[in-house]
Amino acid sequence: MRFLSSRLLLFLCALSCALASVPARADVTLAARRLELAGVSLQDVRLRIAPGADAGTLQLDLQAARADIPALGWRRIGVDLAGVLQRDAQLRWMFDGTAQLAGAPGRALEHAQLFLTVDDASNTLQVALAQGKAQLDAALPLDQPSHAQISLKQLPAGWLQGLLGMAWSGHVTGGRVDAELALDVRGDGIQTSGDFTLAGIGFDTPAGTLAGQGLGARARLDIDTTGGAAEIGFDGTLHGGELLLGPVFARLPDHAVQLGLSARSSHGAIALDRLKVTDPGALQLDGNLAFDARGALRTLRLNRLHADFPAAYQRYGQAWLNTLGLQNLTVTGALDGHLDLEPDGLHSFAFRTGGLDLADGAGRLAVARLRGGLDWSARGERPATTLAWDGIRVYRIANGAASSHWQSRGGGLVLQQPLVVPVLGGQLRVGSLDWRPAAAKGQRLSTALVLTGVDMRAFSKAVGWPQFPGTLGGAVPSLRWADDRIVLDGGLSLNVFGGFVDITRMTLQQPFGTSPVLTGDVALKQLDLGALTSVFDFGSITGRMDGRIDDLRLVDWTPVAFKASLLAGGGGRISQRAVNNLTTVGGGGIAGGLQGAVLKLFKNFSYKRIGLSCTLQADVCQMGGLDGGPDGYTIVEGSGLPHLHVIGHQSRVDWPTLVQRLKAAVEGAAPEIR
Repeated sequence: MRFLSSRLLLFLCALSCALASVPARADVTLAARRLELAGVSLQDVRLRIAPGADAGTLQLDLQAARADIPALGWRRIGVDLAGVLQRDAQLRWMFDGTAQLAGAPGRALEHAQLFLTVDDASNTLQVALAQGKAQLDAALPLDQPSHAQISLKQLPAGWLQGLLGMAWSGHVTGGRVDAELALDVRGDGIQTSGDFTLAGIGFDTPAGTLAGQGLGARARLDIDTTGGAAEIGFDGTLHGGELLLGPVFARLPDHAVQLGLSARSSHGAIALDRLKVTDPGALQLDGNLAFDARGALRTLRLNRLHADFPAAYQRYGQAWLNTLGLQNLTVTGALDGHLDLEPDGLHSFAFRTGGLDLADGAGRLAVARLRGGLDWSARGERPATTLAWDGIRVYRIANGAASSHWQSRGGGLVLQQPLVVPVLGGQLRVGSLDWRPAAAKGQRLSTALVLTGVDMRAFSKAVGWPQFPGTLGGAVPSLRWADDRIVLDGGLSLNVFGGFVDITRMTLQQPFGTSPVLTGDVALKQLDLGALTSVFDFGSITGRMDGRIDDLRLVDWTPVAFKASLLAGGGGRISQRAVNNLTTVGGGGIAGGLQGAVLKLFKNFSYKRIGLSCTLQADVCQMGGLDGGPDGYTIVEGSGLPHLHVIGHQSRVDWPTLVQRLKAAVEGAAPEIR
């Protein structure tokens, strides 16, 4: 805007000298299809010159349908200047008037006061613009109008969009600027540097990976677009507001945060070759990062990282960790580390802590007094490290204190010796573990596990089940983490209720995501029904039960599909309450002509077989029993007198309805049949 005004003034001054011989009261109107004035292009220009109201003055009115100033990034700007031109006693040309621009970035100078002074003696052009609270003052050498010293006060940041747009692809969305700067316009771009004070600044980028809102800053800012790629330097402080920098969303404190950066921008891609942040009591980092033209993170190097929690999490880490499924964390302690992420993948990382406590809000993960660290590199060997903890809780399962020893070699982070972790009265023994952090696809982790002696009372209490005796154990000769799925070869065996529950073909997808998916097969072998039904308050049943739950699929720990069949084929006794519950769950009734009044005379009955099956698909359970026919399926086949025969009549039951019936049965309520 200052070059447009200054060069127009020079043009007008020269024109007024040429009109010195014009009759005193004559008006002159000039028109031009196009004018080129050293970097300013005007089209469809109309100039009217008339004697001013005061002696020795001229009234000037100029309109241009279109003005282009490539050096400032201004295109297709409508111009309307009006004012009085005069020469003072010191032979200075002075213009006092108004500037009305149409289509300028940020609606700049829509209704501005304009004052220009041309001083040949001091070789200076001075420009003063004011609109509302915004003020702009500039001084330019007459023999080098491409250089300017500029002062900005309360300038809307949007007015600088055209100039900033030459250096980056972002868009200013709000805020005001105070600045003292120097500006040089070259044939191939601009160079500017100065001290800036920013208030309430907002900006975004097309890719959405860099953005800010309500930012305050005091800084030295340098911009150079003369070398092809735009180069930007920023050294100063930020305070308040919000800042998005790739994966990091920062809520900045009111106190000053030191920020230093050097950036290069070309064709939409941006690289921060130098990035240094110092927020005392929260975060210190030194590194660099780069984004491609689509906004994807290409490089992230943190040569030094120090984080103090909880401030570092609250201000800088919360949004990023939310994307990893770790939400509403409670974190205390401190962490140091470094990270090297290149376009071809992860190259190295390390962290160390003297003591860190962490727990996520969903109760899926908690670590008490984590200490030590890990050091990994994709190439070569790194020194051995130790990582210890006082306790780890995973999905409400408490694990005790342990110490692990690691070393990076051949691209893998390898457990140096077996790790034994106490868990619910038993132990988990990790015989071997090889983690490949750089593996984008395929196998990322492999390990061998042995679980022994876990107390089922403690386990069932931890997961909210009725407490029952027994032990949990098993061997997993190979656990593999491939892509986003954990696969267990081998299985787990629960020794409960005098029998066994064996879990095989188990997989877990997105274990720490918002909706983990668990699949597997479950085999039930010779469970003591007397012990089982006493724990769940279902009513008494004696005998032994076998069964299978095949193709089990749980999403966010809720069953969505399975094929289940249960069979007590050796006979036994069943109480009247258990009969009622089985009848209600199966949506059936009592056959064989036995009347309710007679049934009440007996507390329990003999049975030959009990069988029940359910295939869950699309939230509907296809029910079955020992046999089936047009009138239903047999759930209980009686033996002896009184002879009991329980028939299920509902072959298709909504899964929520079935769950409600089972819940009511084990809680001692009388479930309804719908």
